[in-house]
Amino acid sequence: MLVEDWLTELGCEVVGPARSLQDGLDLADSDGLDGAILDLRLGEVDSYPLANALRARGVPFAFATGDGSLGDEPGFETALLLAKPFDFEGVKAVLDKLLTRNVAA
Repeated sequence: MLVEDWLTELGCEVVGPARSLQDGLDLADSDGLDGAILDLRLGEVDSYPLANALRARGVPFAFATGDGSLGDEPGFETALLLAKPFDFEGVKAVLDKLLTRNVAA
C-alpha cells in the first residue's frame, strides 16, 4: 500500500494491485495502461506470462523483486528492475524510466 501511496503522490492513477496472475492478465487486457510494476513472484508462479501480455500490448513494465535478479527467463535480460525493500526514490526512478519508454514507443 505504501507504493500505491507513492505512485499517487507522483501523479499516477493506480489500477491494481492484481493479487494473482489471472487478475494481472485481466488488467493487462484493459485499455489505458501506461505502465506496470510487476512482482516477479506471485505466490507459486512468476509474472513472466503477464510481462509477455503487456509487451504484446506495448505497455512498459518493471519487475519488483527482493533478490535483485530476474532469473534465467529468456527475453527479459534488459527489463527494468525495482529492488525490494522499496523506497520512494527507487519507485520514482523506475516510474520515470517507464514513462520515458512509453513516450518513446
